[in-house]
Formats: sequence, structure tokens, C-alpha cells
Amino acid sequence: MADTGLPPGWEVRHSNSKNLPYYFNPETKESRWEPPEGTDPERLKVYMGNYHSSTTGRPAAAAASGGGGAGGGGGKIRAAHLLVKHAGSRRPASWREAKITRNKDEAAAIIAGHEQRIKSGEVSLGDLAVTESDCSSARKRGDLGFFGKGDMQKKFEEAAFALKPGDVSGIVDTDSGLHLIQRLE
Repeated sequence: MADTGLPPGWEVRHSNSKNLPYYFNPETKESRWEPPEGTDPERLKVYMGNYHSSTTGRPAAAAASGGGGAGGGGGKIRAAHLLVKHAGSRRPASWREAKITRNKDEAAAIIAGHEQRIKSGEVSLGDLAVTESDCSSARKRGDLGFFGKGDMQKKFEEAAFALKPGDVSGIVDTDSGLHLIQRLE
């Protein structure tokens, strides 16, 4: 059995309704989206990257939406993002870390490094999101699927709608944390 980095008694399961992995303890019947206390984040990152990410080139959200055609219709766009949370984020926890303690300046330095690697062409946003994003969309290469105006936080939405397909935003600061956004369609 592969090493998940989770504490004893915990396992990774897959939610059919959300098409995302979650953490489950069969003894206590507790389930959660964020890793439990005592998780080794580096070992979990490797495990999730190997066993719970879409590496097919066509993210699961695109397959589920049926491709959607030109922009999915109804004024919707499709985007992916890479999120770096900090202690001041709305929910300072993620699939990577049960409790995020870095401050906003530390998060800004991390995402600026990611931005430089993406803009230099060294790595794509989707490839980097799989292991580095604090959003559960990491499993889908950061793909958030189609969304319209009013579906996302205002700053995120404004940045995403301002992009042309293929473009990557600068750093966007929202209540959730710091984002890099790529317009997909």
C-alpha cells in the first residue's frame, strides 16, 4: 500500500458526487476535505500527485462538462488557478496542510516564485497546480470548470474575465488567498 503521509487510521477516498478525494477514518467514521492533524504534508503531496491528480491533459472538469463548446454558453468562461493560502485566508487549511501558518508575505513570496516559473515557460500553471495549489481543484490541474459573473469572489472574477484564453494573470489577492489564474476558454 502506498504511503499517504496520513496519521494511523486515516485513508484517502474518492467522492463520487464531487469527483474529488477526501480523508476518511473508518474507525471513527469521520470524513473531511482537509488532511487531519498529524499528516506529513510532503508525503501526502507526493501521494496525491501520484494517485489523485488528472494528468491526462484533459482535466476531469472538461470531460464532465462535455467540452461545452465556445465558452460553455450563457456568458460563462472556464479558468484554472493556483492558490497559495496564508494564516489570514478565509479557511487557512487545504488538502496539503491541515493548518496553514505562513503569513501573507511568505505566501506572496511563494506565489511570486510560481509566477516566475510559469511566465518563463519552465512549467505550466496546470502542472504546478497539481502539487502546489492549496485548492482541491489541484486534482484537476487547477481547473475550476465553467463559471459566470457572480459565481466567484469579485476580485477573482474580474481578473479571470479580463484575460484572453491562454493568458495567465498576475497575482490576485482574495479572501481565499493569493491566486494565479489562467483563462482556459
